[in-house]
Amino acid sequence: MKRGHNEDNLCLIEDEHLYVVADGMGGHASGEVASQMAIDTLRDFFKATSADPEATWPYKMDKSRGYEENRLITAVKLANLRIFEAAQQDPTMRGMGTTLVTIFVVEDGVLVAHVGDSRVYRMRDGKLTQLTEDHSLLNDYIKMKRLTPEEIENFPHKNVIVRALGMKDNVKVDVMLDRPQPGDVYLLCSDGLAGPASDEEIEKVLRETPDLKTACSGLIAQANANGGPDNITAVLAKVMGVG
Repeated sequence: MKRGHNEDNLCLIEDEHLYVVADGMGGHASGEVASQMAIDTLRDFFKATSADPEATWPYKMDKSRGYEENRLITAVKLANLRIFEAAQQDPTMRGMGTTLVTIFVVEDGVLVAHVGDSRVYRMRDGKLTQLTEDHSLLNDYIKMKRLTPEEIENFPHKNVIVRALGMKDNVKVDVMLDRPQPGDVYLLCSDGLAGPASDEEIEKVLRETPDLKTACSGLIAQANANGGPDNITAVLAKVMGVG
């Protein structure tokens, strides 16, 4: 309702069962450049490694992780490096970056990877659970000491994130494996949704709206009804069966 341009991007690669949301930052055109670079890099890397499993990777595999988890982490790290290098080479893009959340459906479950404060939620049996942890200054303060609800509401630096793609030449990617159940719905969203709309409001929309397209529109409408101060991006994916 208030932003003049959109710095969010999303990608649905159904052949790979890969779903991505990126929320760019950096002002002017840089934010949308960074988020688009992240999306394009993941899409290109997954396409290349799907066509040729023996393709050379830019990073060594972590032997403590499985092949698909390494594949996902490598794609995100490569996106980070490309954004960082682009920002170093062009002064007009200096300081650009992006958050990124992605789910990747694999044989053992759903891999959830993220950097920044965009989120992944899971809706199961009418209950909403946040699967990611915000890489934000506010969340760091919440973990360090007990803030009252009023202090959290009035925290002066809510938009400060402490980890994002493009900040440094390397990045730590948080990854978890979720074990889905039939009927589970995964929500990937930028903070334009998760900020203005409370978890209770998000849960209510998803509980009362089984159709994913209608639910997505309902979530965006809820965030806009609460002021819509930021770009809003939401992706919903439903588990139809497990096995």
